[in-house]
Amino acid sequence: MRDFQLDRRLKELKNHRTVELPAACYETTISNNVNGYIPLHWHEEIQFIYVTSGEGTFQINEEKIAVKEGEGLFINSSRLHMAEESRQNGCVYICLNIAPHFLLPDELYTTYVFPYIKATNLPYLFIGTKQPWQNNILNSILNIQLLMQEEPAHFELDVFMLINQMWKELILNGLPLEYDEGEAIKQSRIKQMINYINMHYDEKIMLDDIAQAGQLSRSECCRYFKKMLGKTALDYVTDYRIQKSLVLLQKSDYTMTEIAYEVGFNSSSYFINKFRKRMNVTPLAYRKKLLGS
Repeated sequence: MRDFQLDRRLKELKNHRTVELPAACYETTISNNVNGYIPLHWHEEIQFIYVTSGEGTFQINEEKIAVKEGEGLFINSSRLHMAEESRQNGCVYICLNIAPHFLLPDELYTTYVFPYIKATNLPYLFIGTKQPWQNNILNSILNIQLLMQEEPAHFELDVFMLINQMWKELILNGLPLEYDEGEAIKQSRIKQMINYINMHYDEKIMLDDIAQAGQLSRSECCRYFKKMLGKTALDYVTDYRIQKSLVLLQKSDYTMTEIAYEVGFNSSSYFINKFRKRMNVTPLAYRKKLLGS
């Protein structure tokens, strides 16, 4: 996948399901994304990852975890996450996204699904190769990928049964469930602040505006961003504007000045300066390389 569409709340717009099969399985090469990494986003589906080549660093909320070839990861529903290559080693991974309501029948959902997708102590779970249950999940991901590629007769039933078994392995061997209201509020506030930035990135944004969106003081707002994303709120604004400019640079009819103002920079020179620092290349050189001219 070279790129994927996000709405201004960072919710991924890609449809990971059909009516008949509320799941999707696809292969992602991190470096092929237009950003050079998989940007911060979230979706309602749970996600299983299996790294088939190289090594990736995945960030879920404020935590980062390295996942090597042959290892995997479970990312819970609605958690902010992103991914980048480790040491530029060409990381490729299988991504299996599943709608929570497809995991089990409705009668079992309340007991065996809902508490797990809402648990504040389970944003993700590393899936290594040392335990039998971990290998069972990893093998199931590969089998589901094969089934969804070849689509043999009644493959949907086989996919559903494999997903059921994967979920059972996960809840039997995962963490004890906890719900911390303070942690849930923290996650909600960082999303609210990010949502505000993404809704207004093309306008003038002040730190006070971001803090107010999260119902926090300026200092608390700064602490949230440094802890959760490793950067200041205003640095996130700049990075997000540059991220949005990459899409416009693919269109040859936009001038640098037009792109700068379209994504919220107050001058083309400031845009070019920030772009060069972030991307190690000027916007014009980036466009020429992208368009092969």
